[in-house]
Amino acid sequence: MEKAISIDFFLLKKSAIIFRALNHPLRQKIFHLLDEMGKMTVSEIYGKLHLEQSVASQHLAIMRRAGIVKTERDRKFVFDRLKHERIVQIDKSIK
Repeated sequence: MEKAISIDFFLLKKSAIIFRALNHPLRQKIFHLLDEMGKMTVSEIYGKLHLEQSVASQHLAIMRRAGIVKTERDRKFVFDRLKHERIVQIDKSIK
């Protein structure tokens, strides 16, 4: 008799959201840009990648929901940066 398989479907769904967020060419460009620059405003990101502001904002929102990007406020500016501790977890999970 085979042993019952136990899958945490909540974690599976959460993982799928993360991998979907990373598996998009534009979000990968944003990822690499944030990795290179450390932190950037949405305006800097869309200017650097030659996007419309709404497109950059939508992709960043997906990355935030997946826990890959976090925001921080510095006076009147809102910066996005990679959530390195989360990315290390994702990398370990992949390997």
